[in-house]
Amino acid sequence: MPLFQFRRPHPASGEPPDSAADSASPRRWVRWALAALIVAGLHWSAMRWIEHNRQPTNAPPEAPPVQVELLTPKPIAPPAPPPPAPAPATPKPAAAPHTPPKAVAPAPAPVLSATTPQPEAPAAAPGVAASAPPTPAAAPAPTPAASSGDKFSVPPSGELRYDTLVNGMMNQTGTIHWINDGQRYEMVVSIPLPFVGPYVYSSKGHLDGFGIAPEQYSEQRGRRAADVAIFNRETKQIVYTKTPQNQPLADGAQDRFSVVMQLASLVRGAPDKYTPGVTRQFSVADNDSNEIWPIETVGDENVQARGGFTTARHFTRLPRKEGDRRKLDIWLAPSIGWLPVRILQTEPNGMQIELLWAGTLTQPTARQPDTASGTQGASDESALAAPETPQADNP
Repeated sequence: MPLFQFRRPHPASGEPPDSAADSASPRRWVRWALAALIVAGLHWSAMRWIEHNRQPTNAPPEAPPVQVELLTPKPIAPPAPPPPAPAPATPKPAAAPHTPPKAVAPAPAPVLSATTPQPEAPAAAPGVAASAPPTPAAAPAPTPAASSGDKFSVPPSGELRYDTLVNGMMNQTGTIHWINDGQRYEMVVSIPLPFVGPYVYSSKGHLDGFGIAPEQYSEQRGRRAADVAIFNRETKQIVYTKTPQNQPLADGAQDRFSVVMQLASLVRGAPDKYTPGVTRQFSVADNDSNEIWPIETVGDENVQARGGFTTARHFTRLPRKEGDRRKLDIWLAPSIGWLPVRILQTEPNGMQIELLWAGTLTQPTARQPDTASGTQGASDESALAAPETPQADNP
């Protein structure tokens, strides 16, 4: 077969056959591309129409927005006055002995005429005293309206034991030493940390019209010297040993750990008031500054502690300023008198320090008056006293 083959030109065309085929091929591809674009446009229009007119079936209802309520510190409500004692019953006089009436001679009937006035009421029978008109009953004394204020119930004294975890790894047992005698309080939190030494936070003071009132707060981290903050109630100033600056002391001001018991006392007094979305502001002093802590109620959650699972109310501290990366979460459990069953602090570098209840999760049964606020508070010693000896962790 020859390498080159010459074709004769088509007699009806003025151009060679190969050039005619080459010119028809681009036109065919243009028609196909135009048809594909038209089909794609029709499909897109149909899908848009279906999407616009489609109605969702069994769509879940939209969740109602959370009603956020901002609570600010205010005085504690005084205890309700006891009900008045009932008045003693007045003894009835003894009945006189019955004597038969004496016979009375009938009086002559009077002569009535048109000018004689007629009596409006029948006269009393002779010898019978006329009854006095009924006196209206004495109106009950008005009940004084209850004064507004925060309901408050300070937890009773107890030696609380917690498992401590650092970044999820089990550490030694920590303790919260809490004393409340109705007038003064003391709180010492000890958290052992490996290779660093224990972190010890101490708060002591008294109880006033705004609840827990710290007088001195100190924190010692490991082997470093303790930093102290003094709450001077006379000058209304907070003085620090770490810095020469002073700051004003607000009513109801707390320190970093007394705020936990202040929150627990408020929730113990009115647990139904702290629903999801409710945010309460606290003035909290650290070892060198004082700031506002907005603590929000997250909701009820299940927490697993050494004694098992229990329901606890979750509270979280909202960012105090833009870029705040330090977090604080608190879980208060009604089964142990609204004491903290879990405390989790997240440092800006990501390190997490956790306290997890290591006692028995029993429901308090006995109740006695709380001397600090006059309200009823849980006082089950088995739940609020020293928890039982630590056992092996559950698998």
